[in-house]
Amino acid sequence: MPPSTRVFWTIQLDDPMASLADRTGAKAANLARAAVHDLPVLPGFVIPVQCADAERSSRYVNTGELREAWSKLSKNGRRTLVVRSSSTQEDGAASSMAGRFVSVLDVRGWERFLEAVDEVAASATGPGTMAVLVQPQLDAAAGGVMFGVDPVDGRTDRVIVSAVPGGPQALVGGEMNGTRYALTRRGRVIGVERDDAVERDDAATGDDQANGPLTNLQLRALARLAAKAADVFGGPQDVEFAFDHDGRLWMLQSRPVTALAPMPPRRAAVLGPGPVAETLPDPLSPLEEDLWLVPLNHGLGEALATAGAASRRSLRKSPTVQAVGGRAAADLRRLGAAPEGRGARYLRLLNPVPAFRRLSVAWRIGRLRADLPDLAAQTAADVDADLAAVPPPGELTDAELLAALRWARAALAALHGQEALAGSLLTSDAEMATAAAQGLAALHRGRTRGQNDPQILAADPSVLTLTPPAIGPDPRLPATAAATTEQGRGSRPAADLPPREMLRLRIRWVQELGARLAWQTGMRLTATGPLSAPDQVRALRFEELETVLDGGDLPISLESRPVPPRTAPLPAVFRLAGDRIVAEAAPGGDGARPAGGGRGSGPVHTGPESPPPGSVLVVDTLRPSLAAHLPTLAGVVAETGSPLSHLAILARELGVPTVVGLRGALQRFAPGTELLVDGDTGRVEPLSTRQDEEESVA
Repeated sequence: MPPSTRVFWTIQLDDPMASLADRTGAKAANLARAAVHDLPVLPGFVIPVQCADAERSSRYVNTGELREAWSKLSKNGRRTLVVRSSSTQEDGAASSMAGRFVSVLDVRGWERFLEAVDEVAASATGPGTMAVLVQPQLDAAAGGVMFGVDPVDGRTDRVIVSAVPGGPQALVGGEMNGTRYALTRRGRVIGVERDDAVERDDAATGDDQANGPLTNLQLRALARLAAKAADVFGGPQDVEFAFDHDGRLWMLQSRPVTALAPMPPRRAAVLGPGPVAETLPDPLSPLEEDLWLVPLNHGLGEALATAGAASRRSLRKSPTVQAVGGRAAADLRRLGAAPEGRGARYLRLLNPVPAFRRLSVAWRIGRLRADLPDLAAQTAADVDADLAAVPPPGELTDAELLAALRWARAALAALHGQEALAGSLLTSDAEMATAAAQGLAALHRGRTRGQNDPQILAADPSVLTLTPPAIGPDPRLPATAAATTEQGRGSRPAADLPPREMLRLRIRWVQELGARLAWQTGMRLTATGPLSAPDQVRALRFEELETVLDGGDLPISLESRPVPPRTAPLPAVFRLAGDRIVAEAAPGGDGARPAGGGRGSGPVHTGPESPPPGSVLVVDTLRPSLAAHLPTLAGVVAETGSPLSHLAILARELGVPTVVGLRGALQRFAPGTELLVDGDTGRVEPLSTRQDEEESVA
């Protein structure tokens, strides 16, 4: 339209109309709102959307009114200005649109100012309208960005600041990393990250430099600004700020924190794979969850209630073990395996000590401890008899298949409960025999004789302890086994196993029965038509399998439920938030726990291939299949696990130094690194570090 028919006007930031985002855009409206509430905002004015967007050219505006506003703010051109976008689409709660539009710095003179307005207005894209914000350019001593909440883990009791010398442009533009400060809401520095190094400054209370461009006094001022901004805008803000050379703090921009990580509920369970990773290390299908994880949860719950370590009410409210992303995870606090404070001190699994404060529980525990050995022996004998009475799966009718599967689930619940109580209440012996050692010796004998897997399994089913359960064809045993344990103390008859190991062995046998029964069901349903392949049975829930075996129809949605792919391992310690998103918990220390075996050293091996003799095996968890490699190793380091786990006990038997629960071990120790492993103290370190320390002392 011709300039003569156009009426142009500007809005000062201290004008109440400036807080209307549909006229001034979100950036300017937020600053205007902040200014009304006495937050430190620089003066300025806005060219509103209907004017800045007209033909996207300053040449069509009433230059008299615009020039008057420019002259006043720039002091007749003596003060440098910054001209920025203020779109109605940016700085919202859903998306900040950060960096999408143009800002023009170092604007001097009337003509350059008009050009800058054109550049900013022309950067508008999409359906949103554009206003133009004009303010003095600050000669900043330091600047940056502040979040009134930790955007990574969602913690609302933290303020996160990133700062650089000078203005914040280099930081927000990605040209500099800056110094990162973690603050309490009161502004106390609890962490500083600078130049790829992390330092803690818990004791800093003065006004001295807090390791970076900002002083502690300035950081406390930022924390106060974060609190005030949250009050004004109704939630935590992402604030762009700067300090001038007089030390005064200025808010340059404020917008809601977007893409905030979901925060776990205040009392969310602390979870981790550690206590169950050895038993169920691999991803589970829906049917495997129901066949093995549900009985495990029921059995552990009964053990906890019997020992007085948990109330039945709490057990009903939340599971002790559950599937997260198809992987088994346990309630670490409930099982006494959660890190406590900075020392990351761990309790024994199912520690019943708190229950002893009540005399009735103490009496019950005492009677139970006395009865457990005989009870375990009788349970093992009953399970052996029941297993022997089950015909081959192919000879069972559908009704018999279903009855056998139901028995297997009930038997597993009872076995898991007794095994947990035996591990908690009975005295452990470092010299005791293990089912894994027995299986390892049997595997070695079979391989030496040239037997195949089915022949070895038929000769001694204890070899099942060397492989985790899985629905499928016959289990595949480890390819090799060293001879070290054949004559060792671990090679003993099943009758000589201590109660806990006796029960562990039966658990694995019953799991295998369930796996074979389920696979037989899959083959049968494939032959009769409902399934296209036996493996599809793994996608069923147990209740659905019951319906099919009772003569009912398959669920219509089965075809849309493919077998889940392998998923990434779970963090060692985490909680669940939002839509079951895994949120890794901050560790208190590295969590390393000694598991025995003395001291040893060797090169790190982490790959999927067999570790060479004399190496230190670093793994995420102690899988049963690792047992075959233990006799030739110089050490074992696991990111998760318990000193009382099956593999840890076997490693002690073989004199293999073992440390468990060392979080981040796979990232910390590169393959080939010469590593010292002290299974008696839990110390794990590269030999070069150890040698440097000894030389400095000398």
